[in-house]
Amino acid sequence: MTPPRFEIRLAGVSDAALIATQRARMFQEMGLVPEPLFETYRARCESRIREMLETGEYIGWLAWPNESPDQIVAGVGVQLRSVLPHPVEGPGGEVSIAEGRHAIIINVFTEPEWRRRGAAKLLLEQIIAWSRTERLDRLVLHASDEGRLLYEKMGFVQTNEMRFSGT
Repeated sequence: MTPPRFEIRLAGVSDAALIATQRARMFQEMGLVPEPLFETYRARCESRIREMLETGEYIGWLAWPNESPDQIVAGVGVQLRSVLPHPVEGPGGEVSIAEGRHAIIINVFTEPEWRRRGAAKLLLEQIIAWSRTERLDRLVLHASDEGRLLYEKMGFVQTNEMRFSGT
């Protein structure tokens, strides 16, 4: 059987509800959003995603199988963030100063029946190409256990980031 081919497009403000649902389902599948909180969480996400799409702080892409253009089966986005300029070491060990243009990849989601067919990989390739065109200094993500292997195959590496666990 030939694997399905996918098409992708940029997400628009009108996609905020779909993206929010994908995000809520992603966290629910990870056991982080219990059913009684699902709709509240989804609605909060929709509001914020709509706002971020309008301001350009969030850029998303959606994928569908080429034979079903009305069936979105996967999505991904980046949240842009501006940080202070910082030193960065290049592949040859030379140090330069980065401008502080970062993006964090978020909302990586594929419908369960479409997983392991190449949609997420295609979307991530799109983000990587986009990040190079935009000349971002850093592209990061937080990997779920399920996604880690794909991210590593695509060149993502673990870093020394730590998170404060207090209040």
